[in-house]
Amino acid sequence: MQTSIKRLLNTPYVFWAILALPSLAMINGALSGRDLEGLLHPTGEFAARLMIIAMMLTPLRMLLPNSGTVQWLLQRRHYLGVAAFGYAALHTLYYVLDLGLLSTVLGQLTEPGIWTGWIAFLIFIPMALTSNHASVRRLGPLWKRLQRFVYPAAVLTLLHWIFLTNSMGPALVHFVPLAVLEGYRLFKSRATGPLAGAE
Repeated sequence: MQTSIKRLLNTPYVFWAILALPSLAMINGALSGRDLEGLLHPTGEFAARLMIIAMMLTPLRMLLPNSGTVQWLLQRRHYLGVAAFGYAALHTLYYVLDLGLLSTVLGQLTEPGIWTGWIAFLIFIPMALTSNHASVRRLGPLWKRLQRFVYPAAVLTLLHWIFLTNSMGPALVHFVPLAVLEGYRLFKSRATGPLAGAE
């Protein structure tokens, strides 16, 4: 019985359900006529959080090589990345629908808090589309190069957050742990080889 439950919990479907659970309330809120502007922050925050978790896993593996939890999450990192993109897409959709007019959307493109978000989202699109085993096999070494665009996308996401909220505190609370772990990874890589463990 325990083996069956453990096998069920380890299926991709259960993990996808867990990742999708917060979005159900966000989608229901939009369908129920809730103000879309109020849904922009939670959708964007979940996108950033999932991206950060996915990025933290490689340095965490180097820091905690015997952690079963880290290894378990590493096996599902592609799911985290795709889920982050899903929340980012929902965030973008609500933003466009809230503004209503294409002219209004285009009129805001020059604002730092807006163009940083758009560029980050555009970077995420090819990364999300290639986050599958078939793309890894087809692209070979190019796949890793493509996935490394997550770093400029993360910087743009941080700037997007700071510019929109006019506050560094909440954004830094999320991104500083990632920066510290990435610093550790780079330091560790100097001793074990260039970007050891990077994916």
